[in-house]
Amino acid sequence: MQTDWDLRYQQADTPWDNGNPSVHLKSFLSEGKVKPCRALELGCGTGTNAIFLAQLGYEVTAVDLSPTALERAREKARQAKVKVNFLEADVTALPDLGGPFPFVFDRGTYHVVRKINLAGFQKMLTEMVAPSGFYLVLAGNANTDAPPDKGPPTVRAGDLSFELESDCFDLLELKQSVFDGVKIDGIDFAPLSWTAVLQRREHNR
Repeated sequence: MQTDWDLRYQQADTPWDNGNPSVHLKSFLSEGKVKPCRALELGCGTGTNAIFLAQLGYEVTAVDLSPTALERAREKARQAKVKVNFLEADVTALPDLGGPFPFVFDRGTYHVVRKINLAGFQKMLTEMVAPSGFYLVLAGNANTDAPPDKGPPTVRAGDLSFELESDCFDLLELKQSVFDGVKIDGIDFAPLSWTAVLQRREHNR
């Protein structure tokens, strides 16, 4: 049974949404591999990371399935006085977004969609990440000892590498870390994560 993401936002059942930009996103940007450019966020939720990127000078498009989350994201962007192109869309069936992006960010979308439509997700990445562009993804880590009902869906390192590298990407970095700022039932929780950096090849194999 697929999750009703909009209902979760309506009920404030969103332990991943802490209102602070991802520390992993900040860390990656600090390395200087990507300068302000066109950027796409997959599964943007209430827009925290998209707004953070826009404040740094990125031209941001951000997509999510939840109209409730997007309504909040647009209001937050107005308050922050930045422009973000927020769109309601399924990441495996995106509309024309004006060509591929040099940078794509994903905090927790791949590990959900891979169980629903992996082929569609892989096809989307090949279309949305520009040649030599970067894809930064955070995913649940199967090494966790947390109960299945606590924390995000998980993936093994070998599966992540196999599913995301394919013929189009090089896996530049895969680190074990934790999802920052997660609260479950009001208690701070740090589920294990993978932080992966992939780069789109100039030419497919």
